[in-house]
Amino acid sequence: MSRRVVRQSKFRHVFGQAAKADQAYEDIRVSKVTWDSSFCAVNPKFLAIIVEAGGGGAFIVLPLAKTGRVDKNYPLVTGHTAPVLDIDWCPHNDNVIASASDDTTIMVWQIPDYTPMRNITEPIITLEGHSKRVGILSWHPTARNVLLSAGGDNVIIIWNVGTGEVLLSLDDMHPDIIHSVCWNSNGSLLATTCKDKTLRIIDPRKGQVVAERARPHEGARPLRAVFTADGKLLSTGFSRMSERQLALWDPNNFEEPVALQEMDTSNGVLLPFYDPDSSIVYLCGKGDSSIRYFEITDEPPFVHYLNTFSSKEPQRGMGFMPKRGLDVSKCEIARFFKLHERKCEPIIMTVPRKSDLFQDDLYPDTPGPEPALEADEWLSGQDAEPVLISLRDGYVPPKHRELRVTKRNILDARPPSGPRRSQSASDAPLSQQHTLETLLEEIKALREQVQAQEQRITALENMLCELVDGTD
Repeated sequence: MSRRVVRQSKFRHVFGQAAKADQAYEDIRVSKVTWDSSFCAVNPKFLAIIVEAGGGGAFIVLPLAKTGRVDKNYPLVTGHTAPVLDIDWCPHNDNVIASASDDTTIMVWQIPDYTPMRNITEPIITLEGHSKRVGILSWHPTARNVLLSAGGDNVIIIWNVGTGEVLLSLDDMHPDIIHSVCWNSNGSLLATTCKDKTLRIIDPRKGQVVAERARPHEGARPLRAVFTADGKLLSTGFSRMSERQLALWDPNNFEEPVALQEMDTSNGVLLPFYDPDSSIVYLCGKGDSSIRYFEITDEPPFVHYLNTFSSKEPQRGMGFMPKRGLDVSKCEIARFFKLHERKCEPIIMTVPRKSDLFQDDLYPDTPGPEPALEADEWLSGQDAEPVLISLRDGYVPPKHRELRVTKRNILDARPPSGPRRSQSASDAPLSQQHTLETLLEEIKALREQVQAQEQRITALENMLCELVDGTD
């Protein structure tokens, strides 16, 4: 009887390749702030990167197609008075991004589909509630306009961005700085890691720690943790000898890890990027020049090393494209955006296939841009799995959708009686006023541009006439 030695898996031959030079984004002054976030966020329409900015914090937003050299005067998103530490695109609106800063605030921005003429300085809404720097942001995976923030005050706040209200504040669960926060697939639980070397699973609506594990990794360097599709946890950390580790945990039995992989000895914190559709976790270390990837399965040894993508340059940060932004015709299963000192380079992971047909086994239905719940429904205790879409015909992002912010009057909490009064212009939603101002500014700027172009055309015509007269 022959024994099968090679493990069967369609992902055994995942192949990583850096995009060609003309597909990179050049001349971007990537932020030098010392903070263990990815510094980059990407969706099917835009690439956002935290950049160096004098006198405050800023990030740049580029349409994905705008590759090549970026003009040094390209408009930035500027509004924070201190460095930006984290950015995150809304999963339910590709034109909305949140930014967190050392200035203790969170700002939510509406990014237009056209390239703005000047810096975007007015957020749709500013969320103030933390007393120290805000270093972590994460949108709820299934509920509309629900945003989580974690600050240096050891507090996690969950906001309703549509009203500017605090939905929940978890302020007595972490005795020290929070290193990472991750939602599970339906947004009912959180996994957090903290400087006290404890991995916690929290039910935010009950305000309870459901399970915790002290010292999942023995080393002193920061931990990271992400949920897998079936509710297990993947954590990255360090051994006592500073060897980097990847561990798989079952929250129902936190005594011993289901699997533990030891890697190399290095200082860089490993940022885990988990793809639930393929059950592959990609590990990117800040300062590393490689991406390691592993497949998580139900059969021993549960965590299977696949391969390592290596390059010459170390990475300053990394963006991870949602599944709906990938090119299914090229069997692309992941796309990273690697930050160098002065550029951003796409790295494409593919599974080589001979057929040009749609590969059903590589692309199960994946979370789409529609939320499954409203914020109030989630807060009241409802849970829902993400609304899935098929990638069979490729994904086309919807047109520009506006985030409407309606601030409630917190001074008058009584229910309205009688017919509702009509809104005056000053009562119009903030986003409406913001849009009017933006449009008027854009029209003015375009008029100035047209005027300048007309003057240039006149000057060129005069030059042409002089040349013609000279030849005669």
